[in-house]
Amino acid sequence: MLQFQPPGFGLKVVDTSLGSMVYYTPVALPWILANPEQEELPPLIFLHNFGGGASAYEWSKVYPAFATTYRVIAPDLIGWGQSAHPIRDYQVSDYLTTLAEFLSQVSDSPVPVVASSLTGALVIRLAIERPELFKALFLVCPSGFADFGQDAGRRLPLNVIRIPLLNNLIYTLGATNEVAVTNFLVQFLFANPERVSQEMVEAYLASAQQPNAEYAALAFLRGDLYFDLSFYIPQLKVPTVIFWGEEAQFTRSEVGQRLTGLNPEVIRGFEVIPETGVLPHLEKPEVMIGLLQRYLC
Repeated sequence: MLQFQPPGFGLKVVDTSLGSMVYYTPVALPWILANPEQEELPPLIFLHNFGGGASAYEWSKVYPAFATTYRVIAPDLIGWGQSAHPIRDYQVSDYLTTLAEFLSQVSDSPVPVVASSLTGALVIRLAIERPELFKALFLVCPSGFADFGQDAGRRLPLNVIRIPLLNNLIYTLGATNEVAVTNFLVQFLFANPERVSQEMVEAYLASAQQPNAEYAALAFLRGDLYFDLSFYIPQLKVPTVIFWGEEAQFTRSEVGQRLTGLNPEVIRGFEVIPETGVLPHLEKPEVMIGLLQRYLC
């Protein structure tokens, strides 16, 4: 999926206990110059969310803006994009473990991390367990999809999703063709359908069609990875800023405000981004860039 990355970005690999994690980072002009100091830039990590076809592409309209001042690192999580797709029943512990292994290998000092949706919630849990890995968190619509005891994410009956073979058929029909991917972006992720481009559809489709991609996607769809983030927020000690798409489905901004209120001393900002859904960084990247620049300074 390198073809969907900005010019000058290349692919590198880190090994984890569940297989290789691919990540994208500046490797050539216009970002890498004949300057030894370029390699000493501080790292900035971008982590994508979950859902059919998810990958590092999600942040690709934002992170080039930071490539001259940071060593941008944008991985595909295990089970997504071009990273390893082990055949397994994915659990929260799989992502906490592999994210910790990844961060430990790409930086020897605490890092600022930008993450979205369920991944943002997972990062909060990891920051509680391993605070030494993190310098600051910048989270977009972080949700455990069961926050305050409410199931926000599942769109199909659980008894249907868990039927062998049928769940694979659901994934094939619902995520691995252009019509389905377009519908997913338009109906569930974006506030304005006109902002969905053909490139976005092709990038999500390429990720969804990777061999064994259904295992991670179905674990998310079944709710195997859901948890109540409100139990964890009060324990967070890493400085955090939360951003929220005003029209995000399933995880409304009111929920974000409630979560923020659980730890106001650590969560030092809550920004609602108008006229966007759950992926404001893909829908209005210029706004997300401006807000990140404000808080990263």
